[in-house]
Amino acid sequence: MTDTSDTRSADSEVQAPRRSRLLRLMRYLPLIAPVLLWAVPCGVLLYTGQHWPLAVTLVGTALFVLGLVGMPLAMGRGHGRRQQDRAAIVGDTLLGASWVLFTWSVLLGVLLRLALTVAGVGESQDRARIVTWAVLGTTAVLLAWGYAEARRVPRVRRLDVRLPRLGAGLDGLRVALITDTHYGPLDRARWSERVCETVNTLEADLVCHTGDIADGTAERRRAQAVPLGTVQATQARVYVTGNHEYYSKAQGWVDLMDELGWEPLRNRHLLVERGGDTLVVAGVDDVTAESSGLAGHRANLAGALDGADPDLPVLLLAHQPKFVDRAAADGIDLQLSGHTHGGQIWPFHHLVRLDQPALAGLSRHGARTLLYTSRGTGFWGPPFRVFAPSEITLLVLRSPQPPTTP
Repeated sequence: MTDTSDTRSADSEVQAPRRSRLLRLMRYLPLIAPVLLWAVPCGVLLYTGQHWPLAVTLVGTALFVLGLVGMPLAMGRGHGRRQQDRAAIVGDTLLGASWVLFTWSVLLGVLLRLALTVAGVGESQDRARIVTWAVLGTTAVLLAWGYAEARRVPRVRRLDVRLPRLGAGLDGLRVALITDTHYGPLDRARWSERVCETVNTLEADLVCHTGDIADGTAERRRAQAVPLGTVQATQARVYVTGNHEYYSKAQGWVDLMDELGWEPLRNRHLLVERGGDTLVVAGVDDVTAESSGLAGHRANLAGALDGADPDLPVLLLAHQPKFVDRAAADGIDLQLSGHTHGGQIWPFHHLVRLDQPALAGLSRHGARTLLYTSRGTGFWGPPFRVFAPSEITLLVLRSPQPPTTP
């Protein structure tokens, strides 16, 4: 567990200008990124001393140009106004493939070439061609493995979480967490069923979904989401919105989850009672809700806790980890979040950390507040997970006081 209580304000001061620079850069990213993702590997694999036959160079260059032009066009048709699923699949796959190819073109193009030079392996052309084949082989292996990782049912991650204010009667309360299912262009109805079957094996008291159910409206992705209605919990099933709901008529998702038997915690709370002790389970809309323009949607922690006994421990659902600043200021005991996907495709996690205080796992913020950040249950966009495995999480809440035996 990471303890950030002593360095929080210093880190905030350092991160503020970084985030400002990042936001300025993000304005130009849609123009810069595709060029870099395709031009850099093209140069490394074809034009850095390999001296390929002319036909190989021409065909290879044509493929890179096709990727550079085709990826933005496919993503525009897939995620823009037309919302064409087939185009989205093509564009997203090209995005993931180009990111992996770019990453390893840079790493192996520099490090492997340097190592071969120092070791005196072959002539310049031989070293250049070794680098090319190493980059292509590494990329192919990682994409095949990453695709399998993205499409499989996540493994269950189990951990005990000790909450000092938790009453003895609630010791051992089982909380299952799924998040970022991102039902989308690839039909994953069967995958959704298997995820829900896995959750049901955990015999959870409380099951939580912390948002980003899907990419698309509730009407469009209903078949993939319907299995969520089969999830079982002895106490409650609770849900909060993520930022992706606000790209796809969020109220429709709130209504569908309510229809499926989940409790949408839109800036409100419920009480979980056991053994004479009580836990406040609260939820807030995603931090992007207010800017969405959807009436009545905004992140309101004060509203979520309105009427709750301040002496009771609080479990808070908030989609994005960065809400923990507000949670810590209010003395929340445990916040559950998703959103980061653990970076999804390495080394993208470095960019995620510029925007979020935690990437994955359990961390401490302030004097009391713990944050658990899930790497997510599904995937967004590119159907790959590289060095960022998905998860279904089982958190067992522990009281500092042993439960009394009759």
